[in-house]
Amino acid sequence: MQYQSHQSVTGTILVADDQAANRELLDELLTAQGFRVVTVPDGAAAVEELSKTQVDLVLLDVMMPHLNGFEVCQKIKSNPEAYLIPVVLITALSDKQDRIEGIKAGADDFLTRPVDRAELLARVGSLLKLKQRTDELQRAEAVLFTLARSIEGKDPYTHGHCERLSEYSARLGEHLKLSEGQLIALRRAGVVHDVGKVAVPDSILLKPGRLTEEEWKVIREHPVVGERICAPLKSFRLVLPIIRHHHEKLDGSGYPDGLRGDAIPITARILQIVDVYDALTTERPYKRAFFITDALQTMKEEVAKGWWDPHIFEQFEQLMRSGTAESLSRGAVAGQ
Repeated sequence: MQYQSHQSVTGTILVADDQAANRELLDELLTAQGFRVVTVPDGAAAVEELSKTQVDLVLLDVMMPHLNGFEVCQKIKSNPEAYLIPVVLITALSDKQDRIEGIKAGADDFLTRPVDRAELLARVGSLLKLKQRTDELQRAEAVLFTLARSIEGKDPYTHGHCERLSEYSARLGEHLKLSEGQLIALRRAGVVHDVGKVAVPDSILLKPGRLTEEEWKVIREHPVVGERICAPLKSFRLVLPIIRHHHEKLDGSGYPDGLRGDAIPITARILQIVDVYDALTTERPYKRAFFITDALQTMKEEVAKGWWDPHIFEQFEQLMRSGTAESLSRGAVAGQ
């Protein structure tokens, strides 16, 4: 009787083991359940295979030549292109220290030899379901990023704006010692912060002259629309406040909620600073690109008006004047 707990779950599984008999056994068990199986005889071959084959799960023997299972696992988990692939370490060792080492290497699960067939298939099925959900999430994020870039692409004057804000804000966040989760949120928000402009007609979005009060009302809705578009993604939990509040001002004169001071999330205050800087140092139909020093002076005057966070601006200005300016300001005009 076939074991069916994985139901419709499919995928490609990489098996790395230096014992041919073990590889053949795992190949036979997994292939019988409808999985595609790729086998390799050592750790180095596993790393090479991962570079050329799209894999959904990796089963690693711990004791292998060239690279052992811990080392291969560490390489997978430190690779931005592969770290979401589930890794199961298989070992005859039951020593607690080996499991601790496996956890440190980033292993998602463990199996002990001799491998129990039912346990193997249950764990594989569970991890592949999780991988499917992760892949669906990544596809949803990719759609949002594509949508955001398509909005940016409508206006030749904003070319590269999303990427610049993503990098600027993450760099400033690192300087301010924000958490890893907040830095990831800033990188994402840099790209999707204006995704709500998809609801703004091109006649308003691309209008070269002054906007009417009615047109401004439409523009001011885009942070709320953007938040609503991204809200279904749980991975965007820390991104949503940035999207909604990146047009607030410290004195309460911003939109959409008129928040004041620390009521504006620090991540939104960071994006505000870099968004204003990028706008000033980029040429637009109605203005020239500011020199870096002129842009910083203009922002300093706006800080004095109570618009932007003085501490965050001070840290940003330090970055810009410490030699980081050149790397951060590829689109800006250099000058004193």
